[in-house]
Amino acid sequence: MAESAGATWRVRVGDQETSAVHDAARAADRRIVFACAHGAGGHMGDRGMLAVAEAIRARGIDVVRFNFPYREKGSGRPDPMPRLMETISAVAARIREELRPDLLIIGGRSMGGRAASMLAAEGFACDGLLLLAYPLHAAGQPDKLRDAHLPRITVPVLCFNGTRDELCRRDLMERALQTVNTHWRMHWLEGADHSFHVLKSSGRTDAQVLDEAGDATVEWVEEVCRASG
Repeated sequence: MAESAGATWRVRVGDQETSAVHDAARAADRRIVFACAHGAGGHMGDRGMLAVAEAIRARGIDVVRFNFPYREKGSGRPDPMPRLMETISAVAARIREELRPDLLIIGGRSMGGRAASMLAAEGFACDGLLLLAYPLHAAGQPDKLRDAHLPRITVPVLCFNGTRDELCRRDLMERALQTVNTHWRMHWLEGADHSFHVLKSSGRTDAQVLDEAGDATVEWVEEVCRASG
């Protein structure tokens, strides 16, 4: 049975438990669910995650936010990548059990999106991958790219990065994308940084950036739905 908006779940991840929150879409003909993982320095209830969730659920897509185990314990040191991937898998299984979605999309912000992309590269069953501020490299280290697994991703991908993102140099990302599948869509948010923040001098607001991302997400989801029948 579907949970109501804002319903909190406890999700088992190996020998631990973590929290997840289901933000139900305001109105939708189909149940499309986005499992949204947080970034390394964030958590499921941080301002960026809440803003993204609101922008997406307002457009007819359910969002499930969740904590990685390290954040659930109050630690600031991220779990190893296998545990991050295991957490996303566990949350996805819970989503299928509770919500029975017509379409399941995994992804998230920065590190969370990277973990989801690595899970997808291993063949994890999902309908798409939504990446928000993919961290192609660490700040100031453009020679150490996190792109080796990207060509193994076979599901449709929508990836948002800002043109001022210090963790994703545009020329390096576009070069990396020459080796990925044809279902990868890259959407550059003009003037936005890694947090999707824009300067006042840009002539627009952070809210407008999120509206742009939300509208592009809906358009992409519709294409994924049509392709999946």
